[in-house]
Amino acid sequence: MRTLILLCNMLLLPFLLPAQSAFYIIVGTYTQKESKGIYVYKFDATTGTLTYVSTAEGVENPSYLTVAPGNKQVYAVSEWGKGGGQVAAFSFDAAKGQLQQLNKQSSGGDGPCYINTDAAGKNVVVGNYSGGSLAVLKILPDGNVSAPVQTIQHSGTSVNKKRQEKAHVHCVEFSPDQQYLYVPDLGIDQVKIYKYNADAATPLTPANPSFAPLFPGAGPRHIVFHTNRKWAYVIRELDGKVTAFRYSKGKLTEFQSITMLPEDFKGVISGADIHLSPDGKFLYASNRGDLNNIVIYTVNAKSGQLQYVGQHTAAGKSPRNFVIDPTGNYLLVANQDTDNIVVLKRDATTGLLTPTGQEVKVSMPVCLKMIPM
Repeated sequence: MRTLILLCNMLLLPFLLPAQSAFYIIVGTYTQKESKGIYVYKFDATTGTLTYVSTAEGVENPSYLTVAPGNKQVYAVSEWGKGGGQVAAFSFDAAKGQLQQLNKQSSGGDGPCYINTDAAGKNVVVGNYSGGSLAVLKILPDGNVSAPVQTIQHSGTSVNKKRQEKAHVHCVEFSPDQQYLYVPDLGIDQVKIYKYNADAATPLTPANPSFAPLFPGAGPRHIVFHTNRKWAYVIRELDGKVTAFRYSKGKLTEFQSITMLPEDFKGVISGADIHLSPDGKFLYASNRGDLNNIVIYTVNAKSGQLQYVGQHTAAGKSPRNFVIDPTGNYLLVANQDTDNIVVLKRDATTGLLTPTGQEVKVSMPVCLKMIPM
């Protein structure tokens, strides 16, 4: 009997243990005003409070970040225009919540705006917005990054002559199975698709088909994959829509486009970021421009179709980036032009957001990444 009770307790233990509720928030910024670089905060997912921990200086415009598998390294772009951007490698001390710079390398192009690591922790991939290119850098055994081992240049234009005068790579995202890399290019209205081999000397080769087209003038910006590996969603910066795709064997097939804008909206359009809730039931997308809000959709569990359910103010200007904590309790918004990070409470049943009154002041925050404590 004692053995049986002990066995039952062991089986119940995962359900009795409290869920992870303490996280570090790593904040990428532009250093054009008061920001010194990358900021680290503690985040309590039971109360929604943020507490300052540390700052990592020495990198100009560390605007976008990625956390390597194992959470021991963080990689940041150094976003410059002409003259070439850089990738900066940092070690992360989880006990102290501190970043220590390791090295810097070229990003392989101008104006890097997005960076990612593969699930094996072998490579960093960076997207260069101004240069219209992407590059692969090896992650070395000590956490440093190599010089680019592969650079791919996009070319082309589209109908918006001011914003689509050439290629503008805006995101580099791995497929859930790590077999492909998806690259939304705002300038040419395509999501480029590459086969990915982490161990190859040149890890990226064009897939077949090599891209998924979007409506002319859409301006694809970011892509996110559903946890069921059946659907992907792309936010369109220039016309304020979200496009839904079926995902199978690397191919993207469009099945819906839905607006992020109020009816008869005539203001400035600027879609920004897109994320799914941890349970995959809701999709969130941010508007900058004249709206400055977070739009909320339900995701149909059978079809992947999106349905609008509401919106919430970003409580600031230019919500460039946001993150949903792994518990699903909170959504945190980085407002670039009002220098604040705002914490919103999330209803897991309705998907709707409510204010918490919690916010911190950070100069020009543009990226939020979470690391469990």
